[in-house]
Amino acid sequence: MAGGITDTGELYSPYVGLVYMFNLIVGTGALTMPKAFATAGWLVSLVLLMFLGFMSYMTTTFVVEAMAAANAQLRWKRMEKRKEDDEDEDSSSGVSDSDVLLQDGYERAETRPILSVQRRGSPNIFEITERVEMGQMASMFFNKVGVNLFYFCIIIYLYGDLAIYAAAVPVSLMQVTCSATGNHSCSVGDGTKYNDTDKCWGPIRRIDAYRLYLAAFTLLLGPFTFFNVQKTKYLQIMTSLMRWIAFILMIILALIRISRGQAEGHPSMAQLSGIRNLFGVCVYSFMCQHSLPSLVTPISKKKHVNKLVLLDYILILAFYSLLSFTAIYCFRNDTLMDMYTLNFTNCEIINVAFLRYFLGLFPVFTISTNFPIIAVTLRNNWKTLFHREGGTYPWVVDRIVFPLITLIPPVLVAFCTHDLESLVGITGAYAGNGIQYLIPAFLAYCSRKDTQLVFGSGTVNKHLSPFRHTFWIVFVLIWGFSCFMFVTANIVLSESKL
Repeated sequence: MAGGITDTGELYSPYVGLVYMFNLIVGTGALTMPKAFATAGWLVSLVLLMFLGFMSYMTTTFVVEAMAAANAQLRWKRMEKRKEDDEDEDSSSGVSDSDVLLQDGYERAETRPILSVQRRGSPNIFEITERVEMGQMASMFFNKVGVNLFYFCIIIYLYGDLAIYAAAVPVSLMQVTCSATGNHSCSVGDGTKYNDTDKCWGPIRRIDAYRLYLAAFTLLLGPFTFFNVQKTKYLQIMTSLMRWIAFILMIILALIRISRGQAEGHPSMAQLSGIRNLFGVCVYSFMCQHSLPSLVTPISKKKHVNKLVLLDYILILAFYSLLSFTAIYCFRNDTLMDMYTLNFTNCEIINVAFLRYFLGLFPVFTISTNFPIIAVTLRNNWKTLFHREGGTYPWVVDRIVFPLITLIPPVLVAFCTHDLESLVGITGAYAGNGIQYLIPAFLAYCSRKDTQLVFGSGTVNKHLSPFRHTFWIVFVLIWGFSCFMFVTANIVLSESKL
C-alpha cells in the first residue's frame, strides 16, 4: 500500500478501471452507513455525505496530479543519468536512440529515458506509465519528518482497518449463532436488544461466544501475517460477486418491505450528536486515495481520468444514498444494527433460511479474505519505516517481531470492544482524515513546487487537478485540521457527560 515503484501490470480500459475503483471504495464501511444515517438524521447525513464525497473527489485528483509529477521526475532523473553516461562512454556503438525505439515500439519507449522518448515525440513527460505508490511519492516530495508522519498515519489507519475486521467477523458469527430464545435463525434482527451478559449456549454468555470466535479468527488467519500473501484475480472476482449479490439483495428486500406498507422507520431530520460517527463512517467509506496508483496506472487511456473518477463518485454517492435511505425507512432507528446485513437475518424479512445465513455471514467470507492482505501490508510498512539504507533485519525481528506488533494490537482492541460503528468512526475521523485530506493536499502542494524547480514555471502537468488554485489546497488543509479538532472535542464532551 505504501511501497515503492512497481510494474504497471496488465493494461485495462477506462471503464474497467471505473468498475475496479467502484469495487474498491464500496466495501465494509458501507455496511455501517445505515446505522450512522439513522443516528445523525437523514438531512444532515445526506448533506454531509455529498460534501465529503466532493472533498474526497478533490483529493483524488490531487493524488493523480502527484502521480504524474512523480513519473515526470523519474523520467527526468533517467534523462540526467543518460546524459552523464553519454559523456563518459565512447560513442562507438553506432546505434542511435531513434533506431532502438523504432525496433522496440511504443511500449519499450515508455520505459526508455525521457531523452529518447522526447526524440520520438511521445509520450508526454507527465504521462503516468509507472506505478509510484504513496510511500514513494512521500519520499520524493516530503522531508524526513513528513515521510515519518505519512507512515505513522497509514500505519494507524491499517491498525484501525484490522481492528474493524477482527471485530466484524466474530460479531456476525455471534449474532447469527446466539439467541436468548433458542431459535437463532429467526431472532436476530427482530428488534430484540441483547446484552453481552445474556446467555448464548448453556452457560456461555454472548460476550464469551464473541471472544471464542475472535480467538478462532486470530488462530486461523493470524499465521498469514508471518508469510507473504496477495489477492489473486479470482479471489477478487469471487468477493466482488458476493458483495454485489448481498448489497442488491438488501436494497431489493428493503424496497419490497416499504412498498408493502411494512416500513417501520421514522428517521429524524437532524441529530447533531450523531455527526461524529457519521463523519468517520463517510470518510472511511470514500477511502481510495492510498490505492490510486494501483488503479489508475494500468488504465490504457488516461486523458479523461478525472472525469472518469467524477463519474465513479457520482455513482457511489447514489448507491450509498439508496442503501441508507431504504434502510432508515424500512427499519426503526433502534433496531438498525452496526452491521446492516444482520437486520436481514429475521424470518419476517426473509423466509428462505439460505438467504438469511448468506447475508448474516456475508461479512465473514469477504472480510476473512481481506484480513491477511491488510496485515501483510501493515507489516511491510513497519519494515519500511525502520529500514535503513543497506541494512538488514535479524531473523527474529523480521519474521517474529514485526508480525507480532502487526497482529496483537488490533486483536486486543477487538477483544475490548465490538462497537463497529465507533471503530469505523474513529478510524475514519483520525487516520482516514489524514490519508484522505491532509496527505493528498500536501502531495499536491509539494509536487507543484518540485515541478516548478525542476522543469521551470512554464511547464504544465497534463494531469493537473481541476482544483489547481492554491485556495483549494489551503481549504482542504483547514478542513482536515478542523475535523481533527471537532471530533476530538466531541469525544471529550461526550465522555465528560458520562
